[in-house]
Amino acid sequence: MYNFSAAFSSSNTEYKNRLFIYEVEGLSQNRVDTKVPIRSSGTILITVPYNRMNQEMRRINSLGGKVIKIKPVSGSIPVQDSQAAPKQQEASNNNKSMTQAKPKQAKQQVPVNIYRPKDPYVGKCVDIYDLVEEGGIGTCRHMTFDLSGGDLHYVEGQSIGIIPPGEDENGKPNKLRLYSIASTRHGDNLDGKTVSLCVRKLEYKHPETGEHVEGTCSSFLCNLKPGDDVSITGPVGKEMLLPEDEDANVIMIATGTGIAPFRAYLWRMFLEGDKNPDYNFKGLAWLFFGIPTTPNILYKDKLEKLASEYPDNFRLDYAISREQKNSEGGKMYIQHKIAEHADKLWELIQNPKTHTYICGLKGMEGGIDEALSAAADKHGVNWDEYRKAMKKEHRWHVETY
Repeated sequence: MYNFSAAFSSSNTEYKNRLFIYEVEGLSQNRVDTKVPIRSSGTILITVPYNRMNQEMRRINSLGGKVIKIKPVSGSIPVQDSQAAPKQQEASNNNKSMTQAKPKQAKQQVPVNIYRPKDPYVGKCVDIYDLVEEGGIGTCRHMTFDLSGGDLHYVEGQSIGIIPPGEDENGKPNKLRLYSIASTRHGDNLDGKTVSLCVRKLEYKHPETGEHVEGTCSSFLCNLKPGDDVSITGPVGKEMLLPEDEDANVIMIATGTGIAPFRAYLWRMFLEGDKNPDYNFKGLAWLFFGIPTTPNILYKDKLEKLASEYPDNFRLDYAISREQKNSEGGKMYIQHKIAEHADKLWELIQNPKTHTYICGLKGMEGGIDEALSAAADKHGVNWDEYRKAMKKEHRWHVETY
């Protein structure tokens, strides 16, 4: 990313009062608020005041665009060609070489810890609704927070921290809890200014006292109303990032709210169209989703619509524990559904373009390993060693809690 602060001294009032033109590629016309026409080369010109240069660069990067040239409005010499900005010249040269070296894409920049616990971003809840249908078990809600007042941006597969208000039993401020992001980098409103979560309210009866206990942060979040303030940190995480390869196969194994990062993947793959001009998914996405009852299938209508509209690229399998039976007549859990398709999954996993993601309750990995181990054994392969090799290749991703 360009470092404009280094390129222009804060004491240089000449630059501080000037406007600059960014020439940007990788964005469609409806993604940028500008009256400047698109050039025949497919780039867009955006006028930016000096004091917003860093912020605008981050916004363009978060939308998948790339700045290929910068010049003052009052001059014809590009900024990166001047001696005042050698770093920009180097970055420009690198961008040119990458363009000439296509088809290999530049590696995406992953934002981390833009906001920390001591200085969180305070956003407002702008939307919240129930995800569990009538007759389902527990409370789970989808909620969206406004990010327009700060610089927080993220990519699919990351998490944000939420700091619930109040103090713990020791009189100290409540600590943050991490939640997987359920929206794409563009947000549910497709304007790059929101982030969404999928949160289940933690409720249980204390085993000794019989007292009804509710989770501090999950209760705070599930009881939000539009307009309420929320303290947010992050983003964090690089374990669950979606591969940039458009031809990748993506196996997703989720239980409960572990669906959150996979919702972000699928929305990016199939629902955002020209928001992702450099990402046109052509592989196979296969989701295994474990839930207790049919009313607990989070985002059910949208998932099933995607499965019907993209049968060649998206496959959906449920493991509904209280309604389905496994091959032995017991409850159908996620590991049993994996076992049903283990041979096909083993075949798919051997493709070096296949990535496997597991997200949900801690402990679910054991049953999945057991099912895939049986399939690997048929071919004389030690599953533990093969899984470790995939981990080194960044093709095996686990995030459980």
